[in-house]
Amino acid sequence: MRQYSPNRYERAFENWLLDHHIPYVRSDEHRRLGPSYKSVKNFDFLLLPKPDRKVIVEVKGRMFAGTTLAGRTGLDCWVTVDDIQSLQVWRDALGHDHEAIFVFAYRAVKADVDLDGCEAVICGLDRYVFLCLRLDDYLEHLVRRSPKWRTVTLLAASFRKCALSPLAFVS
Repeated sequence: MRQYSPNRYERAFENWLLDHHIPYVRSDEHRRLGPSYKSVKNFDFLLLPKPDRKVIVEVKGRMFAGTTLAGRTGLDCWVTVDDIQSLQVWRDALGHDHEAIFVFAYRAVKADVDLDGCEAVICGLDRYVFLCLRLDDYLEHLVRRSPKWRTVTLLAASFRKCALSPLAFVS
């Protein structure tokens, strides 16, 4: 198990990538590109599952304190407007053959959670489940969460409709 990232959610997703033999590049998140007045947040990973497929990934870590993932309820999927704008900039800069996605990494807080058939990754003492949303799907369904914090989210029905396994993006 690799322990390079201090972020537990990104580390868990990186372990998933390694387990599935998905080629990837980790970005340097300590630097932002662009002029100082308008920097662009770096994405977390660039996946290279096939020569003609490139996936830009922004990992969002969330805790899941429920008892079952059936119905996909109780799953936070908020992001910042900066997250969205930065993924759009990167996708436009890297080209039309790049897809941008959010990977929501849910850490199961309780020991006895029904994962409803979702693949779990064990990282340290924690279990994680990953659900992904295409940037375009997120843009189509987003609703404002907090104007003050510049966050947006999806309604539960939209999340259930659009959320996919990470395998959908690497096969």
